[in-house]
Amino acid sequence: MKKTLLLVDGSSYLYRAYHAMPDLRNADGAPTGALYGVISMLRRLLQDHHADYMVCVFDAKGKTFRDDLYDQYKSHRPPMPDDLATQIAPLHDAVRALGWTLICEPGVEADDIIGTLSEAASKQQIHTIVSTGDKDLAQLVNQHVELVNTMNNERLDMAGVEAKYGVRPEQIIDYLMLIGDTSDNIPGVPKVGPKTAAKWLAEYGSLDKLVEQADKIKGVAGQNLRDFIPNFELTRQLTTVKLDCQVPGFAKDFSVFRPHPRNTEVLRELYEQYGFRTWLRELTQDPERIPAGDSRVEVQTPAAPLELDYQTITTEAQLSALLQQLKAAKLVALDTETTSLDPFEARLVGLSVAMQTGKSFYVPVGHVAPGDIEQLDKAFVLATLRPWLEDAEAPKVLHNAKYDTHVFLNEGISLAGISDDTMLQAYVLQSHKRVNMEELALQWLGLKGTSYEEICGKGAKQIGFEQLDVATAAHYACEDADFTLRLHECLRPKVAEHSGTEDIYHLEILVSRCLTTIERNGVKVDAQVLAEQSHELGQKMLALEAAAYELAEQPFNMNSPKQVGEILFVKQGIPVVRKTASGAPSTDEDVLTRLAQDYPLPKLLLEYRGLSKLKSTYTDKLPTMINKSTGRVHTRYSQASVITGRLASSDPNLQNIPVRTAEGRRVRGAFISELGRVVSADYSQIELRVMAHVSGDKNLQKVFEMGGDVHSSTAAEVFSVPLAQVSSEQRRAAKAINFGLIYGMGEFGLASNLGITRDAARAYIDRYFARYPGVADYMSRIKTQAQEQGYVETVFGRRLWLPDIKGAKGPRLAGAQRAAINAPMQGTAADLIKKAMVAVQDWIEAHELRTLLVMQVHDELVLDVPLDELALLHQELPGLMCQVATLDVPLVAQLGEGDTWEQAH
Repeated sequence: MKKTLLLVDGSSYLYRAYHAMPDLRNADGAPTGALYGVISMLRRLLQDHHADYMVCVFDAKGKTFRDDLYDQYKSHRPPMPDDLATQIAPLHDAVRALGWTLICEPGVEADDIIGTLSEAASKQQIHTIVSTGDKDLAQLVNQHVELVNTMNNERLDMAGVEAKYGVRPEQIIDYLMLIGDTSDNIPGVPKVGPKTAAKWLAEYGSLDKLVEQADKIKGVAGQNLRDFIPNFELTRQLTTVKLDCQVPGFAKDFSVFRPHPRNTEVLRELYEQYGFRTWLRELTQDPERIPAGDSRVEVQTPAAPLELDYQTITTEAQLSALLQQLKAAKLVALDTETTSLDPFEARLVGLSVAMQTGKSFYVPVGHVAPGDIEQLDKAFVLATLRPWLEDAEAPKVLHNAKYDTHVFLNEGISLAGISDDTMLQAYVLQSHKRVNMEELALQWLGLKGTSYEEICGKGAKQIGFEQLDVATAAHYACEDADFTLRLHECLRPKVAEHSGTEDIYHLEILVSRCLTTIERNGVKVDAQVLAEQSHELGQKMLALEAAAYELAEQPFNMNSPKQVGEILFVKQGIPVVRKTASGAPSTDEDVLTRLAQDYPLPKLLLEYRGLSKLKSTYTDKLPTMINKSTGRVHTRYSQASVITGRLASSDPNLQNIPVRTAEGRRVRGAFISELGRVVSADYSQIELRVMAHVSGDKNLQKVFEMGGDVHSSTAAEVFSVPLAQVSSEQRRAAKAINFGLIYGMGEFGLASNLGITRDAARAYIDRYFARYPGVADYMSRIKTQAQEQGYVETVFGRRLWLPDIKGAKGPRLAGAQRAAINAPMQGTAADLIKKAMVAVQDWIEAHELRTLLVMQVHDELVLDVPLDELALLHQELPGLMCQVATLDVPLVAQLGEGDTWEQAH
C-alpha cells in the first residue's frame, strides 16, 4: 500500500496564524494567537490526513544562501513582532509533543527542506502532501506531490496548478522569474503580470526559449523583457527551491519521520499555561485541571467534532414539541432563511433554532422547489411561534439581528428578546476585521461551514433559497443556527473581559434596535424636485462639455481616462503627475485637482465629473429607490463595517451627499417632511471638543468653556492678532489646522491644503502647539501607546485595533500613527451620536410621539416632525443629546428646521 508523507510549512503557518487570529492572550496577558492558530491547523491536518510520515519545517534564525546572493532579499519585511517571537519556543514544544518531527535548519529556508524531502519521497513513489499557502512551492507538484491550503481548503495537483496559475508545475520557476515575487522582494520583468507570463510560457514553452526569441516580442513589454534578461541568472537562483539539502537525521529512510507518541504531559502544561481550555478538557477529561476563570481562548476545535443532530420540523406535533423546548430554554440561537438580501423585500422561507451546540432545528415554510415539498403552512407556523418570537423575556441570540428583525416585520411579527448578536460581538472585539458568519466560524471555531454559493450556485446560474430542496436547505440553515450559538459561547466571554468593550457592546445592541426603526421609518423624497435638478445638471454638463471641447480644440470623451490623458498630456503638453499601475498617465481626481491650480481644462473636467457623479448617484437614482409601498426611501445602515465605530449607509448612501457645492446641497432640498417640518440636530465641532477632552489641554478647553469660536481663537494665536481682528481667511486657515491636526496632518499636508510653503506650514504648527501644548503631548503619547499595545481606545472604551502599527516602517508607520491620533476622536464622536440616537428614539417612544427619526448622518440626526410637536423637540432635544455623556468640555447640540433637509441647516 502506498505510503503518505505530510510536510508542513510551519513558518508559512506561523505568520498566517499571527495575522489571521485575534489578539488572544492567556490569564497572564501573554500572547497566544499564533500558537493557537498553528496548533489548530496541525490538528486539522491530522484529522483530514492519515499520514505515515509527518514533518513540520520552520525557518531558522539568521541568513540563508539567498541573502548572500541578493542583499535586498526580503529586505522590505519588518522585523518579527515581539508578540510573535515569544510564541515560537512554546510552539516548537507543542509541535514535537503532538508527535511531529520538527526541522529547523540554518542556512536554508523551510521551502528548501520541504523541496528536498518531497523530491526524495517522489523517487520512492511516496504520496506527498505539502501543506502551505506559499505559491513558490507549486514548483514541487508532480504525480506524487500535491499542495493543500487549510485556510481555504484548496488542493492543488498538477491540473490544479495549471488551472490556478495558467502554467504547468514545471513552468512555475520561469513564471515567478517573469512576474517577480513581491513577498520576497524578488524583482520581475517590469509591467509583466501573471496573464502575460502565462501567455508567453504557453506560446514558447519555457523562459529559455522565450529569451531566445525575445526580439519577436513587441511593445513596451518586449523591451522590458530584453532589458531584464541579465537579471534572470540571479532570479532563477532566488526562486528555485533547493532539492539537495542536508537534512539532519535523514538518509533516505523515511521511517525516521513516523509519528511519535503524543507527550501528554508537555501538552497538558502548555494548554494550562496558555489557557487552551477545550484542548485541556479533551486531553485530561478532568475539569479540575482547567484553569479557573480563564476563558480568553476558549474555542471549539475541529479535532474533536461534536455529533451533529440537525432536524427538520414538518408536522404540527413536531412544531408543538419544539415550542415547548424554546419556552424552556435559557437562550436560543435564531436564524432566518429568506427570498432576498434586501431587508424590505425579503420574505421568510424558513427559520432555524439551536439551544445546544451540535443540535439544531429547521422549520421550512416557503420552499417552492419542484416535486413534493413537506413543510407546514407559513401562517400556521408564525401564529404558533408568535408568542415566543414576540416575548421580550425569551432571550435570543442572532447574527445580524437587524436583518432578521426586518424579515419578521415583513411577516407581521415584532421580534423581541434579542439579548445578543454575534456579529456585534465580533465587531466590538475586532472592528478591523470582517464579520460574516463564514469567516468568523473559521477564525474563532476552526470550522468551515457550507457556503451559500455551494448550495445555490454563483452568478447568473444562482437560484433563490426558496428553490432549494428542503433537505439541502435544512442542513445549511441548522448549521447557521448552530454556528451562531457556538460563536456566542466563544465570543461573549471575551466581550465581558474588558468593561469598556462590554459597555460598547451593550450600546451596539441598543443601536441595532434603533437602526431598525430608522430604516423602517424611511425618509420622504420629492421625485419631481430631483427630476428638475437632474435636468439642470444635464444642461450644465452640456455647457461644460462644450467649453472643454473648445479648450481642447476638438471633441473627446470626457469619461474616458485614455482620451482625457491624450488631450492633457500629449496634445496640451501638460506634465504628467503620476502614472497608473499599467503605466498610463493618471487622470484621477487627485491629479486633476493639482493640475487645476495651473490649467483651465483640468478644472473643467473636475467640475464635470462632480456634476456627473451627483446626477447618476443621486438625482437620477434616488427616485428609482422610492419604496412603492411606503413612498419613502429606506437606506441600510451597516453597523459593523467602519473601524472607528461610525455607521455606513448604502442603497442609497445618504452620508456621502456632497455639501461643499451648491449643487450638492440642493440635493438635500429634495428631502422633505411628510408630517410637518424637517428638523436637523447635530453636535457642534464634536471632534475638536473630544480632542480638548482627551488631550486635557487647558487652553483648548477654556475656549469651549467660554463658548468662543475655536477657529477664531486658534487664528488669533497662530497669526498673533487680536481676536476681534481675525480675518475670514485667517479663520479658514486656522480651521484647516484644527481639523488637519486631529487627522494627523503634517506640515506637507497643511502646506498643500492651504497653498503655502512647508516652512510657513511648520511655523503655523509650531505656534499651534505652543498655544495648545497638551495636544502635542497627546499626539506623542497616543502614538507610543498604540505601538506598544496595538490599539487605541475611545473615551467610552471602544478598542480600535491598528494591525499595521507594530513592526511598520516608513509610510506605513506614518499612516498607522495618523490613524492612532484620529481614531479616538472619530470613534468617540461615533459613540456619542449613537448614544444620542438611542436616547432620542427612547424619548420619542416613551412620550408616544408621532415624530419619526429618519436619518443619522455623521454627527447629525434628522427627524420628520408634526407641527404640534415642534416646540417640544426644540425644548428637549438639545438637552437629551448633551446629557448622554459628560466630558471635560460642554457638549453643544444645534437644532434647525425647515420644509426640507437643506433648509434645516
